[in-house]
Formats: sequence, C-alpha cells, structure tokens
Amino acid sequence: MTELALLPATIIEPIIRLALQEDFGTAGDVTANALVPAKANGHLYFKSRATGVLAGMQAAEMTYALVDPTMIFKARKNDGSRVKKGDIIAEVRGPVRSLLMAERTALNFLGRLSGVATLTSQYADLVAHTKAKVAATRKTTPGLRALEKRAVLAGGGATHRQSLSDAIMIKDNHIALAGGIEKALTQIMEKADHMVRVSVEVDTLGQLQKALPFAPDVVLLDNMGPDILKKAVAIVDGFDGPRPVLEASGGVNLGTVKDIAESGIDIISIGALTHSATNFDIGLDAK
Repeated sequence: MTELALLPATIIEPIIRLALQEDFGTAGDVTANALVPAKANGHLYFKSRATGVLAGMQAAEMTYALVDPTMIFKARKNDGSRVKKGDIIAEVRGPVRSLLMAERTALNFLGRLSGVATLTSQYADLVAHTKAKVAATRKTTPGLRALEKRAVLAGGGATHRQSLSDAIMIKDNHIALAGGIEKALTQIMEKADHMVRVSVEVDTLGQLQKALPFAPDVVLLDNMGPDILKKAVAIVDGFDGPRPVLEASGGVNLGTVKDIAESGIDIISIGALTHSATNFDIGLDAK
C-alpha cells in the first residue's frame, strides 16, 4: 500500500499527553521509581502476538519521546504492514524507568489502532474484487478520531467525513424536520457553499428518485439489502443527469459485505470498523 503521511504533531500530541496524564496520576510510576535505579538502562522489543495489520506506530514513538526525549525508538514495521505472531515491530532503548512508564500507554495505542486496521483489512479484502471501498464513519472513540481514521487507512479503507464541518450530510432526522426530502434538498442547494459536497440519505427507492434531480454529490442508501441496492444502482445508471456516488450503510458485517459490494455500490460505510474492533495483541519484551 502507499505509505501514509504522518499526522501533524499538533493533532496527536494533545491526545498522547492526555493519555499519559491519565496513567501517571499525581506521582508517576511509583513502582518503577522504588525498584529501578535511576541510571539503569534497558532495551526492549515490541512483538506482535497475533496476525494482522499494524497501526499506531507514530503514537507509540511520540509516547516515548514525550516521557523521555533521550529514548531511542526504532520502528521495524510501518503502519499498514501485515504482521504475524512473533514479528518484531519496533524496539526501544533508554532509561528503564522511562521504558516502564511509557509502556502501557504505547501498547494501548498500538493495540487499539492495530485492531482497527486489522478489522478494516478483513472487510477490504472481501470487497477487493469489486470497485467498492469500505469507509469508516464518525462512530469513533471520543478523542481518538484522528488516530482511528488513520488506522482505517492503514487497513486499506477510506475515512468518510472527519467531522460535521467536512460536508453536508442530510440524514433522516433532517428530512423529517424539513418536511420531506425535496424540501430539505431545496433548502440545502440554496444555502450550501459551492465548495461543500452534499450527501443525502434515502431509505427507499422512491426517495432516491426524488433526490436525483437535485444532483447531490453522494446518495447514501440506508439499510437496503443487496437486491434493493442493485435496483438502486440501475435507477442511477439510467438517470439522465449527474451520477452521484452511491454509498451503502446499515446491516453491514463480514458476512454481508461481499454481496453488498457486488451490487455495484461505490462506498460501503461501516461503523463497526471503529466501534467494534477487537484489541490487537502486542507485547513489549526482552528479545
């Protein structure tokens, strides 16, 4: 896969500082301070204890840098690398107290984010033979969105919108409050900035047909099975006007995603990529 650009430090440093503050409490690592000589140095290795896709290396490295700038962190694998049990993914050396103080926070980031990347890769692999891409939603862990969205990229997925301000997305509650899909789209098209993309969610093929004349950039087909999705694709392909990106959402799991992708959909948005990923097992050990 294409090497991912690093996130700006201004985005992720506050996240890591908060995690460290949470773990250090008011006195730091009282165990290490009591047992380990201040001048003791050590060398430890991050090892994968499972098979999957790696993510979170930037966060792990920054964790050690913030705890102790003298620490030397060397990555052996990059985000997006497929790893197997026993692979060494990074090594770190420096004062033992610092090694121990940063250990859990670094492992928490690596485990959480590699879990997201691994689950994403499982979905992406199932649809690789189609044009469809899997995308994460805003159903992320509060405070960790930037890191989790990047982990989705590492796993071969796309990220959907990052925040409410990224794009206009007209959902069912907006439509109900506006008095119908046509009224909602009329208002949006009158007021939307020319630089902002417009997406609208539809629950039925009838709503889809009403939405198409407004030329939305994206139509989200909510909770439609593969057979209905095929009909939706046919309606859009037969429409004499701009073709929106078609996105499927709802009822997506590892057992259904292949059939959904084969319906001809462009994007499949999956909240589970971030809200239901299992932690990936990584350890920090002596070689």
